[in-house]
Amino acid sequence: MPRNLKLALGLLAVAVLIGLISLREMHRRIARLGEMQASEERARHEVLAPPISTPTDVTVKARIFWAAGPDQLAPAEINLPLSADPVQRSRQLVRALLALPPTPAQRTMPADAVLLGFYILPDGTAVADFSDALAAETPSGIVSEQLTVNSLARTLESNVPALRRLKILIHGQEVETLAGNVDLSGFFDLHPPVQSPGTNATPSAPSTPGAGAAASPSGTPPVAALAPAKPPH
Repeated sequence: MPRNLKLALGLLAVAVLIGLISLREMHRRIARLGEMQASEERARHEVLAPPISTPTDVTVKARIFWAAGPDQLAPAEINLPLSADPVQRSRQLVRALLALPPTPAQRTMPADAVLLGFYILPDGTAVADFSDALAAETPSGIVSEQLTVNSLARTLESNVPALRRLKILIHGQEVETLAGNVDLSGFFDLHPPVQSPGTNATPSAPSTPGAGAAASPSGTPPVAALAPAKPPH
């Protein structure tokens, strides 16, 4: 083998080795950057929305629905102190959804969004009032907006049996859409009634067109629109 060719192959091998080492180090830095970002987001939420503690708190495995891809949700079980009071329990769950995503990529709601208030009406309707950041910082698009709404609805549905419907407000006001696509003027059904065997399911009539069926809380199908329920007459 000519000497020049041997030298060229040797230099190429060294370059490949250096490239592999650099690539591995780059992956480590990206991972550390993601961990730092998640830590900073948690610290910011500690200031914006301090942890909620009540006398009836019991640590349980809560099912929180975070992103599992650009159009999918997956439940994650985390140990979380939850109150026996449905209102406080719901507030604790929403705070966890906002503040504790395992990685930034699994976040479904804007990092700066804050839950301003949470109420439960006698008929089981939950009213969640968020800061302007929820609407302003949610990426506009049917899939991203549905991911946000579904993650909230599925998290509440899986952990608070008393809830029947969900209403989302922005800074105390009803808005037409979340970020231009998903309708927020109506209600979102939680704990839909189980159909008897052999009967066809009749979905709730949406208050505005464009809503579809919701994803099952036990699986990880692509995000689908939750059907807004008719407001009470």
